[in-house]
Amino acid sequence: MPKAVIKSFASSDRFLSELRSGSLRPGYVLAGDEAFLYQRCRDGVLDALAPPDQRDFCLHDLDLGETAIFDVLDRAQTPSLMVPFQVIFVRGLKALYGRGSKKEEFAAIDAYFRRPNPQALILFVADHLSIPTDLRRMDMTDKERYDRIRETLGDWCGLVELARVEEGDAARWLMETAAERGARIETDAARELVDALGADMMLIASEFEKLCLYAQGKQLLTLAGKPAVETPAITLGDVETMVLAAKQRSLYELTDAISAKDRPRALGLLHGLLNASDGGEDSAIGHLYMLARTFRQMLIISEKNVRDSRAIWGVLWQGFRMPPFAAEELIKQARRYKSRGDLTRALRLIAKADLEIRSSPPDKRLVLERLVLGLATEAKVNVYEASGQFAMEL
Repeated sequence: MPKAVIKSFASSDRFLSELRSGSLRPGYVLAGDEAFLYQRCRDGVLDALAPPDQRDFCLHDLDLGETAIFDVLDRAQTPSLMVPFQVIFVRGLKALYGRGSKKEEFAAIDAYFRRPNPQALILFVADHLSIPTDLRRMDMTDKERYDRIRETLGDWCGLVELARVEEGDAARWLMETAAERGARIETDAARELVDALGADMMLIASEFEKLCLYAQGKQLLTLAGKPAVETPAITLGDVETMVLAAKQRSLYELTDAISAKDRPRALGLLHGLLNASDGGEDSAIGHLYMLARTFRQMLIISEKNVRDSRAIWGVLWQGFRMPPFAAEELIKQARRYKSRGDLTRALRLIAKADLEIRSSPPDKRLVLERLVLGLATEAKVNVYEASGQFAMEL
């Protein structure tokens, strides 16, 4: 019985099917910035058309920012003396649609594809486009760029849409891939992994590899030399233990309770975080670091008046951004704070708790509980206390 098609993978699957059947077109446009699907297509091309011992001669990675389209087409048109087939990946397609009409460039493309070299395959990489899971929600700028590519290259090249993978499809991929590898992942574990990583398939695939190794090692320890009788299973607990973003998700739930001033829920979530860790000094400092980082992010979001998740990437620099799944949630939390002073007060409380933790208190859990209660309590305005606190900080 044929395997059911996963909708988000359909376009790349059709391309790979054409590749295996040998019914390739002379050129393709890999449109979209979904890196996992791009790598999947690239690996399929290399496996089918570029044997490892010939890649130095048959594989070309070019960029239109550095190489003119005329030179790309000339290379494709010229048969190689070393190998029977050439594969040419062409990045920087955005340069072909810059300022100017580019009449000569498109005329050269039309001329080549009217009489293409049957021993060459050109793959244009349009990774400057972002294609959402639902095409109806595509950004207008990206839609205009995509339509322009279809109008100019669509007659000659096959279009492979590398759109964002829908969360349900990502979970299905996990379960099917686990079965192919002789492993098993629980449904709840697959959903948690996808949710924790914001359906980022490159991250999901990377973390999935770690989880498979972890589950196999756990099974070996459990069996202690006995023959394996069950398929190793990746559980929800394994995901929460091994995947950092899953822990971050619990942290964002904690900050949600804090910002909503829900003290009972905040304490319960804190205890969940502590029970999932060793509770030692390094663990406590790690929780404080993540709390401080999150409140700093909220402070910037509040100061810059960010209202949309897409605007976050413009105000938070690389290395200081939250996982994609948390963007909307963090904006909502930041808006609960009415002033900059409320957020800076939270950072002062965290700094004070950090100093206390590093001073080896008798009970680190108590320090964190007191901090969470303080953060989840409305600030009392007291001029004399505020002045005294300021003097102490100086």
